[in-house]
Amino acid sequence: MDFSRINRRRVLAAAAMAASALAGPSAAAPRVEKGKVHLVVGGQTLLHHLPLVLADQLGYFRSEGLSVEITDAGSPARALQLIADGGFDVCAGPYEHTLVLQGRGHLHQAFVVQARTPQVAFGLSMRGGVREISDLRGKRIGLAQSATVDAMVATQVLARAGVRLDEVSLIELGPSTSAASAVRGGVVDALSHFDPVMTMLEQRGEVKILADTRTTRGTLELFGALLPSSCLHATAEFVQKNPAICQALSHAVVHALKWLQTAGPGDLIKTVPDHYFQGDRALYLASFMKVRGSMSPDGLMPADGAQAALQALLSLNPSLRVDRAGLMRSYTNEFARKAKDRFKA
Repeated sequence: MDFSRINRRRVLAAAAMAASALAGPSAAAPRVEKGKVHLVVGGQTLLHHLPLVLADQLGYFRSEGLSVEITDAGSPARALQLIADGGFDVCAGPYEHTLVLQGRGHLHQAFVVQARTPQVAFGLSMRGGVREISDLRGKRIGLAQSATVDAMVATQVLARAGVRLDEVSLIELGPSTSAASAVRGGVVDALSHFDPVMTMLEQRGEVKILADTRTTRGTLELFGALLPSSCLHATAEFVQKNPAICQALSHAVVHALKWLQTAGPGDLIKTVPDHYFQGDRALYLASFMKVRGSMSPDGLMPADGAQAALQALLSLNPSLRVDRAGLMRSYTNEFARKAKDRFKA
């Protein structure tokens, strides 16, 4: 297995964006500005993209006059490359990537939030001699592949224990199977990763969870505010020129978020494509229950969420330049608020 060390620059370089395919409007739907919009997402099976998947599977995009074509790039870094190459308009990925891009001179704007926490858990491996965070000096911490939010959580956990980033090694592990193998093989001493791997390792007693942003409570304890992760965002120019597209997408996503509020395990099994379960429905459902409260109830940017994301990014890269005005331009609640009112979310 080939594990590569990631540095701050590489962590911050990870970005996922998306674009959506829109067809002509139905009689009841508002007219959209273009016939088709393509969507690219870096890791569509991750739970923080579940509202997007449900909006597609439940026909909510179609009911808004949209025909959405979703391209799964597999990783945030690959999604970033694809959107940089052109051909994608709207992006599905972590909110903090709008700030990373802004630091590079590219203004992107989030317009509907899917998840209001990072959905990352930080755990110590039970196979080594590490018993507390301060024991991690000189040790290795595993992260998901090129995922900035993993490092943001790890950095915050370390900082609270007085451990600096240069006192540990951050190791890129890739998807769940590689991360689990790394823990079991003693390759890493701690893991900052997504579900289902964290729930699986926790259930088997292979990690001890010390920080949990899969929940709103754990996120508030770690960051002092809700910190949004997955959202739909696009260039500010696209949002300005295509408000009907952004509104239709927001309607569909908020509709899916409203559906999630009352959905049970059976509803998910009937709706989510079978390959998302990765051969273990019980684990998928257990993982969903861990993150259920982290899903946005209404698509709105949480109060202080943007500022919390910026502060977390600055802990990784103090040279990032995003001023107050830029922070306020990085998102809009205009479309989500209208969707919230429409669906009583």
